[in-house]
Amino acid sequence: MNKITLIATSTFGLEMLVKNEVKALGFKDIKVSDGRVEFEATLEDIPRTNLWLRCADRVLLKIGEFKALDFDDLFDKTKALPWERWITEDGKFTVNGKSVKSTLSSVRACQSIVKKAVVERLKEKYNIEWFKETGAEFTIQVSILKDTALLTIDTSGTGLHKRGYRKETVEAPIKETLGAALILLSCWKKDSILIDPMCGSGTIPIEAAMIARNVAPGLKREFASEKWPLIKKEVWQKARLAAKNAVVADQKLQIFGYDIDDKSIKSSGINAKSVGVEDDIIFEQKNIKDLWIDKQYGVVISNLPYGIRMESPQQLHEIYVSINKMFKKKKGWSLYVLTADEEFPKYFKRSWPDRVRKLYNGNIQTNYYQYYGDRPKNNK
Repeated sequence: MNKITLIATSTFGLEMLVKNEVKALGFKDIKVSDGRVEFEATLEDIPRTNLWLRCADRVLLKIGEFKALDFDDLFDKTKALPWERWITEDGKFTVNGKSVKSTLSSVRACQSIVKKAVVERLKEKYNIEWFKETGAEFTIQVSILKDTALLTIDTSGTGLHKRGYRKETVEAPIKETLGAALILLSCWKKDSILIDPMCGSGTIPIEAAMIARNVAPGLKREFASEKWPLIKKEVWQKARLAAKNAVVADQKLQIFGYDIDDKSIKSSGINAKSVGVEDDIIFEQKNIKDLWIDKQYGVVISNLPYGIRMESPQQLHEIYVSINKMFKKKKGWSLYVLTADEEFPKYFKRSWPDRVRKLYNGNIQTNYYQYYGDRPKNNK
């Protein structure tokens, strides 16, 4: 009765990172497909996964999966699922949906059919005709891909990128989940220097400090499933206490965030303080053209301007020239640059990228250019 199946959803390109996170939490028999990582769990794992997954978008509770070629199929098979196990008699639920390459292409119609099927099931199980809807809220998701319907309930509520620490923001910030992913995809270790020369509201430096100090990304926020009667409050309290006790308090870090905009630097400081890592990061207003690095080894990770943030091509290329000028001879520095502009490698002339990953920042397809630096001589 306590065994369940959870699905950690992710941005395309980050599935293996999410799988590694799930594996690190102790789960086995993990199945990976486009945008989702599925694994067996227990009720007690719902708080733990929501608190700890850094790169996942949401944690979904799998209710059922089946072929649905017509609306009768969708209705009957949805109604056959044990919705009463989760949705209480006074529960309020909504249905979201999507359909890709399927016979049932009308998302609105699919949502309506699923809603009706769940209502009919609950009417029969609770022997009622009218729902008060004064209790916990549940969001059902129906996802139909190539005529296979997946029915889930969202345990997270607001997306997991909403850590709860972003008190101040700037235009077009990078999502916290993607910021964490950029760090985990890099060679940066907590005992080395990390610089974000265009840090915006501080997402990458803050996520790096949280990773280094083992701060659970969900520690400062609430989740939809906290209100579910089936998961006792003591379970959430135990998970939060364990997360608090896991924080490394005495970690000395060398993390720097720079930006030309004074408002961005102030926002970064406020956000860092909100999560408790303000002493781990030095934020400073500085034009990238004026940046001077006197250390031999380190790591640069940055989300450069593009899309909404893009100014004129000339201004953008001037940024590239500044980066090239600073780091072209510093072979001990590794550079990790996220941009939708494919011109960047032409301007950074130290070498061709060692690796290029296709990632999505929202709906924008980007390239994550990776340039590996030489390791310090005392590191093998």
